[in-house]
Amino acid sequence: MTAGASAPQRGKPPFEAVVGRHGATVLRVVRAVVGPVDADDAWSETFLAAMKAYPELPAEANVEAWLVTIAHRKAIDVVRAASRRAVPVADAPDRTGGERADGRDLDLDHALAALTAKQRQAVAYHYLAGLAYDEIACITGGTAAAARRAAADGVAALRRVYPQHPSEKQENS
Repeated sequence: MTAGASAPQRGKPPFEAVVGRHGATVLRVVRAVVGPVDADDAWSETFLAAMKAYPELPAEANVEAWLVTIAHRKAIDVVRAASRRAVPVADAPDRTGGERADGRDLDLDHALAALTAKQRQAVAYHYLAGLAYDEIACITGGTAAAARRAAADGVAALRRVYPQHPSEKQENS
């Protein structure tokens, strides 16, 4: 066993398995909440904090909701830190949207960034992490009904500003 690692409790998978199972979901959530630039930092901070707390997590806990809760807090920390520092750039790139070389859709990034924080979080936590509205309410504060409303408003706003996929345009014609 490595230094700092503890033996998994009965019924609990090793932490490496938790990262493997939920890592992609947490990355999608933090990318939607903090944007693509800061997502890797938020993801790393989430799993560092989770690794420290994992031995005390009850075996019957909802690991995905627990990780999204940590990701929520780390995303807030990343946003606060980013707002306190200047971001120097030599020349602004001439991009009008579309897809980046790494495959991420910049139009979706911009559409998500235009949502309110509550809408962005509710959309990410429900549609990307698959959490129930009562779990989202526990993470963000408020009620399940408010989380449902924020998600619905967020999706409605995305549908207004995010361009339709070409196959959807043909189906709707």
